[in-house]
Amino acid sequence: MSQFPDLDTLHSQATAELSAAADLAAIDAWKSVFTSAKGKVKALIRQIKAVPGDQRAAFGAAVNTLGKDLDAALAARIEALGDKARPAAAPAVDVTEPGYIESYGIGRRHIISRVRDELCQVFARMGFTVAEGPELEDDEHNFVKLNIPPGHPARDAIDNFYIDDPLKVARPRMLRSQTSTVQVRVMEAAVAAGGGELTEAIKIVAPGRVYRPDTVDATHSFMFHQIEGLCIDRVGATGNVSMAELKTTLFQFVRAYFGPVAEIRFTPTFYPFTEPSAQFEIYTQLSPTLPMRWIELGGCGMVHPNVLRSCGVDPEQWGGFAFGFGIERLAMGKYGIPDIRMLYQNDLRFLKQV
Repeated sequence: MSQFPDLDTLHSQATAELSAAADLAAIDAWKSVFTSAKGKVKALIRQIKAVPGDQRAAFGAAVNTLGKDLDAALAARIEALGDKARPAAAPAVDVTEPGYIESYGIGRRHIISRVRDELCQVFARMGFTVAEGPELEDDEHNFVKLNIPPGHPARDAIDNFYIDDPLKVARPRMLRSQTSTVQVRVMEAAVAAGGGELTEAIKIVAPGRVYRPDTVDATHSFMFHQIEGLCIDRVGATGNVSMAELKTTLFQFVRAYFGPVAEIRFTPTFYPFTEPSAQFEIYTQLSPTLPMRWIELGGCGMVHPNVLRSCGVDPEQWGGFAFGFGIERLAMGKYGIPDIRMLYQNDLRFLKQV
């Protein structure tokens, strides 16, 4: 017997009820009453501060001893009951049973990404490297340095996604309407690297997204993809700066991408950033179900001297050609896709077919 009869009484009560506990449920109920966080032993610990000061240390030691005795008694009772006081074991897993595998579709790259990479690979074999530029541009790179003067219809606010008001801001920002902006930035960077003048030839292709506020229909979208090509070399160097070399480059491209029966033709046209300029078309069979026919692919021409000057390149020393065309148009033709909207609707039935 201790100097605290209430603790002796609680000890006797707890051990008696523990001896009567015959299964897991009874053991859990006993722990809830006596040894849990809200049980009677924890309640005694919280009462220590109310015990007179001269008895507080002895009372605390007695409560601590009570708790240890009950924990030991609980462990002994669980051992004596064996499986009756233990949770039921989880059913054994037969690892030889065949597993259940949910059927997942095999992923693939989007058709636009695949065509973009295919085009870059074809031009890479002809010595072109891939260049990229920002999609948020300013009108200086999108228009001014490409020899598109103020008042030109292409600069109209209703035909572009301006971020700044072009009537209030001297150099308004905009979502680029063409990947030709990358040409300008590549030439500017090359001139800066050369200490203020161009010192090395340039041969790049620039694929990327462009934005125009077109009404969405089967052949138009407010966002689409272009790929731009630029080749700059010294005037008088062998090849690379002539219209004949431009046509040869595009001819080699269409043969490599569309097959050996593809042909190409130029139709004279006008672009502010090239002179002379041409629209180029290919004669090919885009798919087995379609006949051979002429298809407009894009525009091209010799880089205008004003464009070279605006980028810090001396047109008396350097010249070159540029070309560009839409990736969606090419993908739609090659894979027989009738509606550009199908490329962006995320319909798995369509995406699994192309």
